[in-house]
Amino acid sequence: MMSDETTETIHEAKRPPGIPVESVESVESVVQDQLAPPQMPQPPEPAPMLPVAQANYPGMVDPNNPLNNPLNNQFATTPDDRTMGMLVHLLALLTGFLGTLILWLIKKDQSRFVDHHGKEAINFQLTILIYVFGLMALGIVAGLVTLGLGLFLIFPLMFVISIGAFILEIMACLAANRGEWHRYPMTIRFIK
Repeated sequence: MMSDETTETIHEAKRPPGIPVESVESVESVVQDQLAPPQMPQPPEPAPMLPVAQANYPGMVDPNNPLNNPLNNQFATTPDDRTMGMLVHLLALLTGFLGTLILWLIKKDQSRFVDHHGKEAINFQLTILIYVFGLMALGIVAGLVTLGLGLFLIFPLMFVISIGAFILEIMACLAANRGEWHRYPMTIRFIK
């Protein structure tokens, strides 16, 4: 071990004249810090968990989320519920409101999700039925008053309504399959 006298002698030898010993020691500590090996970088923090609605792809379920556990959440959906919800809307495309009504009556007490989608599909089908019958009545009156020229306005409008209804039913079918609680726009809620 070196004595204090030896250390002062070494510092005196390194130090240019007129510079105090403390300055030389601080410069040496800075140089030693620069020569020290770099510290290892810290690992990044884990990414926050995504909510179910913002998962990587539609229908993805996060098993760590307590809301996905049917025992914890009264609104959680099972794959069977999602399939039945989708089928309710799909039957509306194929059979009108009759197939939807039958499936809804069978499954409404077993699942709130299927109950909701069944009501929405039936309400939408009845609303479209009212729109179409209203346009047909308007078309008959317009056809009689304008000697048939009013039908050129009514038939394209009925076509647009039927294409719009088809698109909305497909959207509802896909939403039910993803487990979303979908509602149709511009629908009269006959069944609440």
